[in-house]
Amino acid sequence: MANQRLRASLTELPTLVGSEFGPSSWREISQDEVNRFADLTGDHNPVHLDPVFAASTPFGGTIVHGYFTLCLVAPLMAEVFEVTEVGLGVNYGLNRLRFPAPVPVGGRVRVRGIVRAATEVPGGTQIEAEVTFEVEGATKPVCVADMVLRYYA
Repeated sequence: MANQRLRASLTELPTLVGSEFGPSSWREISQDEVNRFADLTGDHNPVHLDPVFAASTPFGGTIVHGYFTLCLVAPLMAEVFEVTEVGLGVNYGLNRLRFPAPVPVGGRVRVRGIVRAATEVPGGTQIEAEVTFEVEGATKPVCVADMVLRYYA
């Protein structure tokens, strides 16, 4: 799929149901970034930080925290999904989240998705989007999330 950027106003969001967006650009994740994420979250699992330990695991090397990958949804999705004429947009949560495959440190990820639903909420519109993260060179997704986003006038 070619890079598909969705852009709609708050009132046009319901017309996007079934529309695909992405993929975004590729984003490399370095060991230094993984180390800093571990320090910020307190998740110091050696599979993320210790190359010698990680080499002895089924992953063969250090891997990116799953939640670090998920945190990249905001900047990557901003490249391919935009709501205009909106006062506020918020992440309302997730209905489903899976990490089917690891991201090797040094790997490059991107995001693509599809708008699954749009419903009115007091003062705005809620959308549900299935968002898929891919790692360059792999066929299996590394993160699949059903995101719930709310946009208010």
